[in-house]
Amino acid sequence: MSDVAALEQPIAPLPEEGIGSGAVAGRSPWELAARRLLRNRVAMAALGLFVLIVLVSLAAPLYAEHIAHTDPFQSSLTATTVINGKKVDVLQQGGGALKLGETPIGPTWQRNYFLGADSQGRDVAARVLYGGRTSLAIGIGSAVICSLIAVVFGMVAGFYGGFTDGFISRMMDVIWAFPVYLLAISIATVLLTQGITVGPVAISASSLWLPTLIIAVIYIPYVARPVRGAVLSVREKEFVEAAIAQGASNRRLIFQEILPNVISVVIVLLPLMIATTILTESALSYLSIGVQPPAASWGTIIDDGQQLLYTRPWVAIAPGILIVLTVLSLNVLGDGIRDALDPRSKVRVKD
Repeated sequence: MSDVAALEQPIAPLPEEGIGSGAVAGRSPWELAARRLLRNRVAMAALGLFVLIVLVSLAAPLYAEHIAHTDPFQSSLTATTVINGKKVDVLQQGGGALKLGETPIGPTWQRNYFLGADSQGRDVAARVLYGGRTSLAIGIGSAVICSLIAVVFGMVAGFYGGFTDGFISRMMDVIWAFPVYLLAISIATVLLTQGITVGPVAISASSLWLPTLIIAVIYIPYVARPVRGAVLSVREKEFVEAAIAQGASNRRLIFQEILPNVISVVIVLLPLMIATTILTESALSYLSIGVQPPAASWGTIIDDGQQLLYTRPWVAIAPGILIVLTVLSLNVLGDGIRDALDPRSKVRVKD
């Protein structure tokens, strides 16, 4: 074969690094992405840590009832407990020469009052677990609601363009123009006095749905804009033009051609949004405009422990550590999902 004939031969595409042709052939992009993610040990460790935090938080009622034998929502100003066979007060007489005030019992590192008590004599460990249930529920719920609404706005704006795109984009700009926490504080301050009533639906000021919806609304532009950009890019692809030439309806173009090709953007952003919404909920609750009593969250517990930092620091440190671990695990997981969905990823996939 001459050199010219050899140059005219088609060049076979190179397989991904570490992926043989047998591993790629006949497999969907989603399956390959899942295998890349499973091969990413750091991302899997982050996922395991997040799942562990969720499971431990869900076990809060079991811990409070069967291990700590306490009600974490009931004040125990005159309660006593047994430590190393001795009966001690949960709220002990203050220190110093004058013995003024009362100091909660410190960490016992036992099943009762493992992390000590707060200023009202409540078990800190049990409250931290219950607070995790609340923070995770609001964080995950608001991120999912935000993503669903953002996908609708982003898809409509990017697909139809023109006046529709301009109107939705300007509406997103209005929300984007305000600092996130300032907007959240302003909305929460107004709604905490009266709640939300829309027709037959009424949400009280103490409902967890209130901070969930507030946080979801303020982050819609942060997801809608990337989705809109992805739709604008995919809309110009050849396979979309081919579907249009075949007479495909707008519904088919949106749900069968465009949405499957932009959903990866939302999947990558979702763990990062959960981490962001958990931080936002904790900040609002710390400022007493998020989760309202008698419910507890990591932010409210940090607020409770602020005045005990010098005597019983674990009241504020424990929920702070869990917030850091949760946000860190979600950010690492989000990076791993992004690398797995990237065809240029260097994560090896083997048979």
